[in-house]
Amino acid sequence: MRDLIPIADRLRWLRRFRDAVKSHNPELCALASEEVGKTGFEALTADIMALVASCNWHLRHARALLAPTRVRGGGLFGLGHAVERRRLPVGRVLVIATWNYPVQLVGIQLVQAVVAGNSVVVKPSERAPRTQVRLLELAIDATREIPSMRGVIEVRAATREEGARVLRDEHFDHVVFTGSTAVGRAIAEVCAARLIPTTLELSGSDTAFVLADADARAAARAIFLGFTSNAGQTCMAPRRALVERPALAAFTDELARLVAGAKRVTLVDHAAAHATHRAAAAAIIAGGRSITGALEPPANSSSHAETRSLRPIAVLDCPASTDLFRGKHFGPALAVHAVDSLEEALALHGSIGQYLATSVWTRAHAARRAELERTISSCGSSLVHFNSVLLPSAHPGIALGGHGTSGWGVSRGGSGLLALTREVTITRTSRFLAPPVDEPTAAVVAWLSRIVAWPLRLSSSAVASNPSAPTEPNSPHAAAPSSVTVRGPSSSTSTTRPEIHA
Repeated sequence: MRDLIPIADRLRWLRRFRDAVKSHNPELCALASEEVGKTGFEALTADIMALVASCNWHLRHARALLAPTRVRGGGLFGLGHAVERRRLPVGRVLVIATWNYPVQLVGIQLVQAVVAGNSVVVKPSERAPRTQVRLLELAIDATREIPSMRGVIEVRAATREEGARVLRDEHFDHVVFTGSTAVGRAIAEVCAARLIPTTLELSGSDTAFVLADADARAAARAIFLGFTSNAGQTCMAPRRALVERPALAAFTDELARLVAGAKRVTLVDHAAAHATHRAAAAAIIAGGRSITGALEPPANSSSHAETRSLRPIAVLDCPASTDLFRGKHFGPALAVHAVDSLEEALALHGSIGQYLATSVWTRAHAARRAELERTISSCGSSLVHFNSVLLPSAHPGIALGGHGTSGWGVSRGGSGLLALTREVTITRTSRFLAPPVDEPTAAVVAWLSRIVAWPLRLSSSAVASNPSAPTEPNSPHAAAPSSVTVRGPSSSTSTTRPEIHA
């Protein structure tokens, strides 16, 4: 195993990598636009700026997060022992990259793996190979003047076949994958057979709750942004809006205005655009209604960019049994479903099974909001947004973790960084502390028994059975008859300890 890279060198690399991303941002944005259809604005804000923000956050916080910490306390077991907790790299990390945020997602995962001290192998996505290979070239260039960092980052071919080969043939201590649940399950099976820990950031299929007291028009604007940003190809985007009836008219009125005026957005490919259109068409056939009264199909053109474009879609009265409602699409379409109560909305939300980021729109007071936080958090989402969608999750200190079919493990933020380390505890024992060899006398055992029981309150029955016992049950001298008798091997006397009733 390679020597531990000093944290100063890792942070020096991070500064150089961050600066390279900043200076090459026009090139990276152009590549992302060509390969996956992003607009230049989205590539700059959601990819470049998000990665730079994460670099800055790690420069400020990584040293403290990874520093050794003293473990204090421990009672009698801590006497004479100094205990220190350290974070060491897990070793060799494989990152299998995804395409929908081709700079941000693989960039942050690379940063966390390297800053944690690991060596990293990256398999770029076959859908964004030029963008991600160029990003990785910048990362490797940033290591060249740091001797301890040379060879830390390796790149594999951007093909599906190479991903399978790397998993099968190479040794890794941790695998990070972002993508679909189906592929994540296959990766988990391979890694489980080889006992390789994984972080699986899989798809979400989440809900926006619009409650009766919400600012329904503001909710419609934010939810529209959520399901159309990045052409709806965001795992944390809302797939359905569950709207309480008092807010329904204002919500649908504002949403209809926005959808009617929306421009076409470009998806990753022709198949993705048609899959989203088919899900919306099936929902309408099953009883839903297009919010604009029409359903425009993907363009039929000789231009590849046009055939993968689609106008955003919202389907009102969307049946809960449809693929659109259940979020089986990955594009700019939203299912809208009216509910009579929060309980009904929660039941529908709970039937889905994939959660990453749930949003709630309400003007509720603090006590009611706290109740909502507890209720909705328990459904499985790792992010719960009040009166917002997507934007707060861009904070670089926020961790993201899947649950159930949305994956497992944590990425991003402090928790994501520590997830790519292993905890090692170092203890140092005083040379003046002699380890016990023989069992103590009965008197010592009885004394320990009283110490163990002392903080607990004696039951009234125990006190009543011993009128001479002290009246303060928490006194260290309090004692009551016990059904347990302790005898030492060389003692003929017995010592009693308090009887504790739960």
